[in-house]
Amino acid sequence: MLKSKNLLASAAILTLLFSPSSQAAEAISADAAKAFLEANVSAWLNDAKVVDAIKAQNTAHEGLSEDDVIALDKKWRADDQDLIAATTENDLSNFLKEKQEASEGKFTEIFVMDNKGMNVGQSALTSDYWQGDEAKWQDTFSVGADAIHISDVEFDESSQTYQVQISTTISDGGAPIGAVTFGVDAESIE
Repeated sequence: MLKSKNLLASAAILTLLFSPSSQAAEAISADAAKAFLEANVSAWLNDAKVVDAIKAQNTAHEGLSEDDVIALDKKWRADDQDLIAATTENDLSNFLKEKQEASEGKFTEIFVMDNKGMNVGQSALTSDYWQGDEAKWQDTFSVGADAIHISDVEFDESSQTYQVQISTTISDGGAPIGAVTFGVDAESIE
């Protein structure tokens, strides 16, 4: 009996020692995500650089079919340097890189998507070009203005932090034109 109590106590201590911080391990509430966005991005989310870049890409890609979009995504995944450079080195991407750097570690990545879910600009390289088949785009742009999607909090080995993705619709004059995803250090959300 004493041995099983000692084992239970040891297991409880190990659980406390190796558990993530309570804030990082918990799901991020919609209210906390909205407050975080309001405090950290509302001043620049509808900046002309963001809106104009999305609108330009929406116009340029207006005639693309889903097969065309999937073909572009395959090119991206195959490391097509022309497509990658056109997205990662444009004015919007430079703007997003500045915002990520100025966040002092709050943002681990920022990427903006068009009305088809394709990347328009990004602060860091994404694994794919088309986000339209993922909840971050489907639960925001497809839902409408002010929609928010919050991913699960996950541990990121490379940065050794707990991260969450917060995505929201970007609108122009009340009409959705695209979406944005912020990779956020979960510890920075109160």
